[in-house]
Amino acid sequence: MKTKSALLAMAIATLPTLAGCSSVGNLLGGNEVAAPTVGRAAPLVVPPDFALEPTAATAIRPADGGQEQVLDALFGGIAPRSAAERAISTTSGNAEMGIRSSVGDPQTNTVNKGSITRDIIAAPEGDGQTAQAVIPG
Repeated sequence: MKTKSALLAMAIATLPTLAGCSSVGNLLGGNEVAAPTVGRAAPLVVPPDFALEPTAATAIRPADGGQEQVLDALFGGIAPRSAAERAISTTSGNAEMGIRSSVGDPQTNTVNKGSITRDIIAAPEGDGQTAQAVIPG
């Protein structure tokens, strides 16, 4: 008797699962769902009188001021320069042409910063003998 009741309970439990199947769903009174239909759309065609010309690389964009407005809203406009910054920018003069190419040149004269600076730069990452780096968080 126990096995009959267990089989009946299992059959009742599987009925909702089988209700999703189309062949069993019709037997259980389920509605049959129509399969989705696939249609072909006409290909996109550019009309013959629609002439597109590429924009010239040197074309000037219209100055609508939108970018300046965004920068002003984000950063609060142009920051006033300090006296030290104005002095540096006015007394430095103009940079030589090709300065970035000659920086890595072995013939470029550099300042000797000493052995301590060289040792710090060449030191491996991580904690030293007397110092520790701790990142909070």
